[in-house]
Amino acid sequence: MNGHQGYTRLEGSSEVEAFSSRPQMPSKDVDGGALFVLESKGNWKHAGFHLTVSIATPALLTLPFALRELGWVAGVLALGLCAGVSFYAYNILSQVLENSERRGHRFLRFRDLGAHVLGPWGYYGIGGIQFLVCFGTVIGSCIVGGQSMKLIYSILEPESTRQLSEFVAIFGIFMLVLAQLPSFHSLRYINLASLMCCLGFSLCVVGGCIYAGNSVDAPPKDYSISGTPASKLFGVFEALAIIATTFGNGIIPEIQATLAPPVENKMFKGLLVCYTVVVTTFFSVAISGYWAFGNQVAGYVLTNLAPTDGPALVPSWLILLANGFALAQLTAVALVYSQPTFEIFEGQTSDVKEGKYSMRNLVPRFLLRSSYVAFATFVSAALPFFGDINGVLGAFCFTPLDFILPFIFYSFTFGPSRQTPRFWIHWGIVILFSVVGFLGCISSVHQVILDAKYYKWFADL
Repeated sequence: MNGHQGYTRLEGSSEVEAFSSRPQMPSKDVDGGALFVLESKGNWKHAGFHLTVSIATPALLTLPFALRELGWVAGVLALGLCAGVSFYAYNILSQVLENSERRGHRFLRFRDLGAHVLGPWGYYGIGGIQFLVCFGTVIGSCIVGGQSMKLIYSILEPESTRQLSEFVAIFGIFMLVLAQLPSFHSLRYINLASLMCCLGFSLCVVGGCIYAGNSVDAPPKDYSISGTPASKLFGVFEALAIIATTFGNGIIPEIQATLAPPVENKMFKGLLVCYTVVVTTFFSVAISGYWAFGNQVAGYVLTNLAPTDGPALVPSWLILLANGFALAQLTAVALVYSQPTFEIFEGQTSDVKEGKYSMRNLVPRFLLRSSYVAFATFVSAALPFFGDINGVLGAFCFTPLDFILPFIFYSFTFGPSRQTPRFWIHWGIVILFSVVGFLGCISSVHQVILDAKYYKWFADL
């Protein structure tokens, strides 16, 4: 399939109705990736589960740190702005995809829509950026998952000398097994469980912060922004990038592709489910964490609750429970962000004339997915500081996919008049988040330079 044929063509006098009732049979426009990995069987609730896992990740535990760099007023306003803009951006991107379906072309992948609007550059450029987002998220999930496992083990076995790389390997083995689930749709109940885990670890963190904030051992509550003028400026850049990328998704078309046609209004309902969870968890964790620790809050608020250089401020069982929930959710996050890569594998190697579970398709699926997970696990163990690099990738990749391209695609599809407020609001958002993404890249590169002297292969962080 090339960049100009990456859609399902609908034919007949009543195109949408015909597609709605037609079985999903292979055609010259549908490859194995679309047919097997992005199979369109889901409903709006399933979309809500997928969306929640892709956005409400344990990365939200960095939001108190973002508020530390911005202060109460600017921090909460930035959080609210990104929540509103991201919800709106995802909704209008969904509208673009729905419009294409009504006109007879259902785009199943971000890069296919990019090719339709921007030509070959859109196909390969968006495909490359999306791969970096997905692969970086998988690596980040493996690293943080390994760290969560190590923390749990260290609480249960205080004298343990096991290295982080061992726990990353264990996480990778678990991932390798679950990666054999054949389609995005087959993750729906795993993602429902992950949604519950997100609520669980957020509740643990909020409760822990309130408990610690009222403890006699809590640090003094100082909400002033400390540092030199230069460090404060870089702190603002970093905080804006953290907030923007925490709301990042990057795979909206692939999630919408899992919906059974017609898809009209299903994604909007899914987004409502997702953002109910997102708003509840993001704001509660950000505000309670910053309230409890002020300008002493760490980049990952769990570190404040169980510092390595002092006694824990909360009971050990709460740390165990929070990390257990986070570990389960990280597994689902890694699986979700592996699906676009698995879709590419299937598109290149599967034979759509054979069944999904035929030996002809099972063998390459197992080999390619296992190799991908093994490579991601090795990179995670060898480069546990990849989180710094992920900061650069997040600012560079999430921002265009989630805050810039949806508005460009909307303008191309619906062409709002310059006389309307919508036109200027859209381009104002594009300019604003282009600046945020650029500043976030600068801040992330600056952080990589500062931390480079601590980088070590297979470091035990």
